[in-house]
Amino acid sequence: MTTIGLIGSGHIGAAIAQRAVESGHDVVLSNSRGPETLTDLVERLGDRARAATAQEAAAEGDVVVVTIPFKNVAQVPVEPLAGKVVIDTNNYYFERDGRVPDIDEGRTSVSEVLAAHLPESRVVKAFNAIQAAHIVSAATPPGDPARRAIPIAGDDEEAKQLVAGLVDEIGFDVVDAGPLAEGRRFDRDKPAYGAELAADAMREAVAQG
Repeated sequence: MTTIGLIGSGHIGAAIAQRAVESGHDVVLSNSRGPETLTDLVERLGDRARAATAQEAAAEGDVVVVTIPFKNVAQVPVEPLAGKVVIDTNNYYFERDGRVPDIDEGRTSVSEVLAAHLPESRVVKAFNAIQAAHIVSAATPPGDPARRAIPIAGDDEEAKQLVAGLVDEIGFDVVDAGPLAEGRRFDRDKPAYGAELAADAMREAVAQG
């Protein structure tokens, strides 16, 4: 059993939490408004879920999911995430987040920004290229020939293996896009972004990114 900490409990965070609980994990949820605002979600998820602050979710999670607006990445607690695997679901929407020239001009990527903020964490990009509702509705058991695939990227192979195992438990195959910088291949407006594809077709879509 693993405890999944969530920094951010919006649509993506809530969907990941639901599938994690259904897969036998405990979840610690947090958001920017305080634990008391998560009462309804915690009650819906059941005994394996509880609400906390972002610091507590970061400290208590064996694996921690960062799922907040990209513009708020600098607010992610650093110290409690040292040495941990951090799943980054974030997307850069300049209309919401403001322009980031280093991303616009290709000098860095969304998840590399988080990794720079968390230099002692092992960041893996995942769950950014799927609609929140589909994390629940499209989940299927292993072996389904039409099983949907989720792309991931990261620099630490052990961390990627751990995340791949969690993705599989939640209900999806995994396509490894390579190092964290290659996560840009399934960012917004790329062929793999939002694509409802099985593994082979997803691999081709990622290659086209």
